Amino acid sequence: MKVKDGEDPWTQAELDEVVGELTQMRAHSLEVLADLEADLDGLMRDAGDGAGHDQADIGSTSFERDHELTVVNSERDKLAQIERVLGYLADGSYGICESCGEPIGKMRLMAFPRATLCMTCKQREEKRGAW
Repeated sequence: MKVKDGEDPWTQAELDEVVGELTQMRAHSLEVLADLEADLDGLMRDAGDGAGHDQADIGSTSFERDHELTVVNSERDKLAQIERVLGYLADGSYGICESCGEPIGKMRLMAFPRATLCMTCKQREEKRGAW
């Protein structure tokens, strides 16, 4: 596993800790996603029944459904990132920035194990998203 200049190599204990944390994150994300999808399924089923609802009720239901879709998609993205990172751990490429190919940095990964970008690339991405 690549590390930044001046960083100590990964120890097996550190890698085991990261894998354990990512595995817990994955399990939690799967639970959350199952609950969110069940809630969303109920909202989608109720969406077709407009009888007896005024425009405010319909608008509120639509807003709630859109919000739930956003949350579900966000959780799906998070789960995909966790699974991608677990794959990197399995193939030995964990800790390499997906954008520039440089090491992400051990300290960043210890704080945020599902990181896929180094700080420089992450900041660049956030600046682009702000426009």
